[in-house]
Amino acid sequence: MQRHNKKFVWVLMSLIVISLWLTACGSNKTNEADNEGAANAPASTEAPAERTLTDALGNEVTVPANPRRIIASYLEDHLVALGIKPVAQWSVPNGIQDYLQEELAGIPTIAFDLPFEAVTSFDPDLIIMAYDSNVEGDKFAQYSKIAPTFTLGDKVTADWRSALLKVGEIVGKSEEAQKALDAFDSKAKEAKEKIQGTAAGESAAAIWHLQGNFYIVSDKLSSGALLYNDLGLAVPEVVKIVSATGTGNWNQISLEKLAELDADHIFLINSDSEADSKALNDPIWEGITAVKNGKVYTYPSTSSWLYAGTIAYSQVIDDVLESIVK
Repeated sequence: MQRHNKKFVWVLMSLIVISLWLTACGSNKTNEADNEGAANAPASTEAPAERTLTDALGNEVTVPANPRRIIASYLEDHLVALGIKPVAQWSVPNGIQDYLQEELAGIPTIAFDLPFEAVTSFDPDLIIMAYDSNVEGDKFAQYSKIAPTFTLGDKVTADWRSALLKVGEIVGKSEEAQKALDAFDSKAKEAKEKIQGTAAGESAAAIWHLQGNFYIVSDKLSSGALLYNDLGLAVPEVVKIVSATGTGNWNQISLEKLAELDADHIFLINSDSEADSKALNDPIWEGITAVKNGKVYTYPSTSSWLYAGTIAYSQVIDDVLESIVK
């Protein structure tokens, strides 16, 4: 009897040991599976959140996390530089920004003054305005009913670099904006070195011919800043004089005053048809030094000379190099 009891106890203890071993194995497999699952689980990423930004006029604007239907009239150069296609593009009765059409082909147009009904029809999720006047009076409130509306303001828009960086901040692409600027600056630096190597000390002026009138670029604004600052071309005395009293990017100048222009090179943006360009056959025009020397390079109004941004000015650099360096 005692012998049977011992045998029973041994069998019982063996069963307990086996049971504990199986339990331990099961537990280990469960832990291994849990650990493996945790290791293979995708890392949690925090989705971009909407942000509240203060625009140039002091308005607090809640910007969507990933705006996809943007209207930024006359700021399209910056959008394209950031890899963004707007839902509608700026236009005037006589045209659009032709130099951007490789990137904006097929994008519908919207009138430059952004009629409320037209803006609404595009169902934007973000509106970026360039100038204070775009939202004067009760316009801001009306646009804001359509979509969040952010105004860059006159000061920022006047400085195309600041405008690009601000647009980048608004749409959550600050890094891309800085990269676009860096790439442009690198191109401008290389172009300046080429110009200084073949045309050091030579001067240039950009002239816009429109409806029979002449306008000369400011020495510190628009493509003038590019010619004289970024590319290192010398500023003619006439350009300095007109710029000192002018208030715009392009300031009107009489043909008689142009006769005093001592530029080595002239970049002529001609917005008139051949029939309307009688002034370009005037003896006074033909007597200008650069004209007599065959140093006038003509571009249509569809070129990028009248606009601003990394894309516009990159094309202007190409024009200058082709004309002066060759």
